[in-house]
Amino acid sequence: MLRSSAGAVVALVLGLAAARAEPLTVAVTSIVDHPALNAVRDGVKDGLARSGFSEPDKVRIVFESAQGQPATAVQIARQFVGQKPAAIVAISTPSAQAAVAATKDIPVVFSAVTDPVGAQLVRSLDKPGANVTGVSDMSPVADQVALVKEMTPNVKRLGVLYNPGEPNSVTSVKMLKEAAAKHGMSVVEGPANKSADVQAAARALVGKVDAVYVPTDNTIVSAFESAVGVLQAAKLPLYAGDTDSVPRGAVAALGFNYRQVGVQTGEVVARILKGEKAGEVPVVFAAGTDLYLNKKAAAAIGLALSDALVKRATKIVE
Repeated sequence: MLRSSAGAVVALVLGLAAARAEPLTVAVTSIVDHPALNAVRDGVKDGLARSGFSEPDKVRIVFESAQGQPATAVQIARQFVGQKPAAIVAISTPSAQAAVAATKDIPVVFSAVTDPVGAQLVRSLDKPGANVTGVSDMSPVADQVALVKEMTPNVKRLGVLYNPGEPNSVTSVKMLKEAAAKHGMSVVEGPANKSADVQAAARALVGKVDAVYVPTDNTIVSAFESAVGVLQAAKLPLYAGDTDSVPRGAVAALGFNYRQVGVQTGEVVARILKGEKAGEVPVVFAAGTDLYLNKKAAAAIGLALSDALVKRATKIVE
């Protein structure tokens, strides 16, 4: 009887200790604030909560933005490593590269990275290795080009605004050129190395192209409205690689719901918090493609949206 009572006391003490266990810290970093990346951040919280890691009881989520500065991303990564979180979530290629370079011990889960192998974050998609895995947002570029051709069949020269310093964008532009060639289109590059250059890059394309495409490029998307103003004035259709840019002035996008990309990321983080090794978790690809249309932006440049296209749309911005 005494042994039974002692066992009960021990069980009670252990239970109380478990109940008082400190929540795990998940450190989240992003290269810049813009709607798509912010949606990923919010989705990470949702994905963790759905997997049993809700705030504030189970996890404590801390967040830092590099405000578009790669050097700041490096500082944030080092700061996070010093705090010894249970995992680091790095949103975008520059932030992921900074986090991976900063630690070989703390699990790093990247998100919204187009080409994780090309960015040298992982050895392979199936077997990432080391302490890294994550979610790739490799865009359906071929389908996006097909949409451009469907909506604006007379396009022969397609401009692309991108930052040549972003590895994910370099990969996207290469894919864009291959897909455009199959539709008889050439690609004219409009490079912008920082957000302050976006408006000038857009102006430089006017008169040289019939439409403009913006991939999931953090530099361009962070200054998207400056491109919209220039291109609408020139009556040039602007297509986006991410659906969050459609309410901001793109006429259309065939892309991912970035909040859902964040949910997928949060689910990967949860697997690691439950004990799986990051390097043994295969890289996940963003699921689904949504068609967003902007009627107001189309009307501003005199572009008619067919009934068939409108019926296919996931969302229409009036």
